[in-house]
Amino acid sequence: MPSAKATCIAHSNIALIKYWGNRNDALRLPMTNSIGFALDGVFTTTTVEFQAGLAADAIEFDGKPAAGPAVARTVKHLDLLRGLAGTAARARVVSRNNFPMGAGVASSASGFAALTCAAAWALGLDLPERELSRLARRGSGSAARSVPGGFVEWHASDTDAGSYAETIAPPDYWRLRFAVAIVSTGEKPVGSTEGHTLAHTSPLYAARLAQVEDDIPAVRAALLQRDFNAVGGIAEADCLSMHAVMMTSRPSLLYWTPETLAVMRAVRAWRAGGLDCYFTIDAGPNVIVMATAGAGDEMERRLRALPGVRNVLASGVGGAARRLDTDLF
Repeated sequence: MPSAKATCIAHSNIALIKYWGNRNDALRLPMTNSIGFALDGVFTTTTVEFQAGLAADAIEFDGKPAAGPAVARTVKHLDLLRGLAGTAARARVVSRNNFPMGAGVASSASGFAALTCAAAWALGLDLPERELSRLARRGSGSAARSVPGGFVEWHASDTDAGSYAETIAPPDYWRLRFAVAIVSTGEKPVGSTEGHTLAHTSPLYAARLAQVEDDIPAVRAALLQRDFNAVGGIAEADCLSMHAVMMTSRPSLLYWTPETLAVMRAVRAWRAGGLDCYFTIDAGPNVIVMATAGAGDEMERRLRALPGVRNVLASGVGGAARRLDTDLF
């Protein structure tokens, strides 16, 4: 086949109601729905070019050749796309994040969403957003949510075709402010893929599943009503519930650091003092803080002043994965 190239930018999607645990690990079919939002300032850019002369896929992440399990996982995903296009051509993949990779800021979500869309477009596959979301899910579950834009709901299903994400409110529906407090840039010792398989070993997991079933419609309604305290309160409790499951799995997962706890306590103290803010934490040590538009600047200022916070990534609500005219190579 002739050389075919495309570049995609996809945003990290942070869940308000978290995804943790699968009903089918091979297909990454989640146990429950999840609801999240795209971060406009936190993203992955990926260029994929299929070349007839390549003997093997060449993969680069953040300026370095990919190594270890990441290579096999990426090649497997490319094979999925190649199968749909009916080609065996190998690809060159160059991917760059503007945030720490593998540190609990949903880098696999934006990464596999960008890889899926760039590869599909390079192969000439004309796929609707729902199908791109479904395919991205096969690489990383949360990547399903990084294909659409704005506030997004990912549907659980017993079937491959039924599990995809879609926008429930566009980016400009609600002007919230978000800040990712980076307390660690190191890659977490146990990745989310492995963590999902442990969820079922926690004695707290059944209670979490039951609570999520109640929280999904509650958060969806609160988002559409722009009820900040309802959304923030449920989201904060949900992330603590997820981490309780992690901590009581066998073996247990402890992603928090002392700096993580310091940010959590600070956010609660600020809120008690009248600042409209709540926290949520994905599978990692870094903390995402949400605030109303009027409280955003003050929230970011206070985060930057906290000991142990290395950086703050400020964001609004981002859009869908999209094609770029400029390639990375």
